[in-house]
Amino acid sequence: MNEDGLKRLLEQVKEGHVSVEEAVGDLKNLPFEDLGFAKVDHHRSIRNGYPEVIFCQGKTVGQIKSIVQKLMENNNNILATRAGEDVYKGILELTRDAVYYETARIVVVKRRDLIVTDKMIAVITAGTSDIPVAEEAAVTAETLGNGVDRVYDVGVAGIHRLFANSDHLMRANVLIVVAGMEGALASVVGGMVDKPVIAVPTSVGYGANFGGLSALLAMLNSCASGIGVVNIDNGFGAGYLASMINKL
Repeated sequence: MNEDGLKRLLEQVKEGHVSVEEAVGDLKNLPFEDLGFAKVDHHRSIRNGYPEVIFCQGKTVGQIKSIVQKLMENNNNILATRAGEDVYKGILELTRDAVYYETARIVVVKRRDLIVTDKMIAVITAGTSDIPVAEEAAVTAETLGNGVDRVYDVGVAGIHRLFANSDHLMRANVLIVVAGMEGALASVVGGMVDKPVIAVPTSVGYGANFGGLSALLAMLNSCASGIGVVNIDNGFGAGYLASMINKL
């Protein structure tokens, strides 16, 4: 249930179209419903503006399907991250509205339209190998009702490619910069724009990259202003945060 749905229910009670007992029945699973293996947070849409997101890694397909089924009962849009093809096929058994974004590893079930803001989020990668994490951020932001401008493979090894796309950077209201190796791209972009930059270190790189730790530390130590850093490979977290900033 979201805030609009709760308001409609209370109005129906006030006008006598719904009894108090019926309303209690609708609300009995707030704030969460215990499935034994998971507690589905039906209250999150009211608190945060968007329903609970399913992190699929480590869950069985059966568990994911049970959570999806419960979220669908409240007509929620559903975002399932780190999902494989098997998860997508399982969700398809519940609804034909499911769409699978293979590169992003995200399944989206669209049950209702969201208002799309005019302000743009730019998602920028240093290299082609960073695209899966960038797509997780981009698809998340789009699903939450944002326009996304993708600028890929413009890292510092060929920095002229970034400068050639500077108009995309300047048009954005929020920028997500995804980079592995030494993670320098976030600092460069942060020095070019007057908007918030969300830096996403990736685990792309050779041995001394330490699975993304070198990029994470470089981004945390950036001397450019206006940069915030999320965890290694956390495209979802970057996309969600960018959406919150973009809609302020």
